[in-house]
Amino acid sequence: MIDATYDMDRVYRPLLGPEKVAALLLVMGKPLASKLLGHFDAAELKIITRSAAELGSVPIDVLEELVEEFAGDFSKEMELRGTADQAEGLLAGALPPDQVADIMSDVLGNSNKSIWEKISLVPPQQIAEHLLAQHPQVIALSLSKVDAGCAAEVMALLPRQVRNETMRRLLSLRILSDPPIRLIEVRLHDDLIVNPPRPAGATANKMADIINKMAPEHMQEMLAALEADRPEDAEVLRSKLFSFDDLVKLPQKTRQVLFEKVPSERIVLALLGTEEEFCANVLSSLTARARRLVENEMSSFGDAPQKEVTAARRAIVAMLLEMAERGEVELRAASDDD
Repeated sequence: MIDATYDMDRVYRPLLGPEKVAALLLVMGKPLASKLLGHFDAAELKIITRSAAELGSVPIDVLEELVEEFAGDFSKEMELRGTADQAEGLLAGALPPDQVADIMSDVLGNSNKSIWEKISLVPPQQIAEHLLAQHPQVIALSLSKVDAGCAAEVMALLPRQVRNETMRRLLSLRILSDPPIRLIEVRLHDDLIVNPPRPAGATANKMADIINKMAPEHMQEMLAALEADRPEDAEVLRSKLFSFDDLVKLPQKTRQVLFEKVPSERIVLALLGTEEEFCANVLSSLTARARRLVENEMSSFGDAPQKEVTAARRAIVAMLLEMAERGEVELRAASDDD
């Protein structure tokens, strides 16, 4: 309880971590304290409850100093950054030193193990490319920490001279203190897991996938803008694009496989307004029965909104690109140098 008549000349012992928490919760009162208690786990609640039960009388000046300390900590204009040292500091005021040491050893051990386990799952090629830019000692230390299978695959990808030097250093590797190991862990974790390198051409492929699904006028507008600013990137991107007009460039076998899966009404809509030669080229890819059906529908088909025509063409192109991605068709003839 809080003793307002406490003898001010008597020196009161400093409150420990759990006792500070217990005192603050008692001062807050039941409604607010109840909400805060919900954020503690069972073990913490036991410690706090025991501290509250054994707290005894707390002088008003000690309590005021505690409240000011609490308020001051939260009024400082600084960002909060949790570290292992800070976590250890929290435990130091609440638990005996030997128990703190056991907990921190377990926490840091599991944390380190988890990081190296995650790094071991990264493709060996990415790890090798990253390590080649590092000092040989860093390469050796890193490979000593990852899974043996992962280390073997990475070693096989290293140049012979680097591989031999790494092996030599591995054989004479000494136990290092935690700080340098943690620096390497953080760097590898950030570069390989948090911000992994993009595969070559991944960005261009993604952009091509997006632009392929855009309306033709928007597609040309974007390409023209890119060509004015970055002509080389525009050329790479153009090589990955495919429009409805490019259907006539496809191998005959590809067109046949594609149009077997396209509904006749969609073919009719897509062919509206096309050149006679283009239309004949597409029709030649259909079976005799499907061709007669499409030609009959086209002869009796009236006008259609351009929006529907564009949608039909884009749907056919999207189907083609999906089939190509699954390896069901080829977008270029086998003799094409591209």
